[in-house]
Amino acid sequence: MDDWNTYELGELLLYEQPSKYIVKSTDYDNSYATPVLTAGKSFILGYTNEADGIYPQERLPVIIFDDFTTSSKYVDFSFKVKSSAMKILKPNTNLVLPKYIFYRMQIIQFDHSTHKRYWIQQYSKLKVAIPDMVEQRKVVGKIEERLSQLDNGEQILHKTKRQIDFYRQSVLKAAFSEVSNGKKVL
Repeated sequence: MDDWNTYELGELLLYEQPSKYIVKSTDYDNSYATPVLTAGKSFILGYTNEADGIYPQERLPVIIFDDFTTSSKYVDFSFKVKSSAMKILKPNTNLVLPKYIFYRMQIIQFDHSTHKRYWIQQYSKLKVAIPDMVEQRKVVGKIEERLSQLDNGEQILHKTKRQIDFYRQSVLKAAFSEVSNGKKVL
């Protein structure tokens, strides 16, 4: 870490107000093409058919940052947004890989208990140590490998849960079938 450089997040991430990308109508429909995003837990609120004010593909990827909760999402597809309570952060690719800084932001401990906007006055001033691009690529590769393993484990867990639910139903069905045939179950 001796050769890592320290930067403020505001040097690594240029911010843009989302005003020109805010959706006009909340008549969402899954058949529409453009996702409407929030930096909160729901992330994709729905889809809009609005054709103007879509964040352009050629400016991606970006990180959307919830100014009140400091939650962030990595975005590599065109979108519109629900409100101005977020910042659109464009990584300075001369200094940092977009996914590296996104993953780094996920482990920042930050008190956001007061209801106020954080990016400009506080969060952008946080300092982080950043390695060279080669090391960043290695870190991102290792993170994505491990996240992929977690995703596979999660799929196995869901499959196992479905199997347990199926077996539970089978046990209940067999028990009631035995009762209805006059057999003692227990």
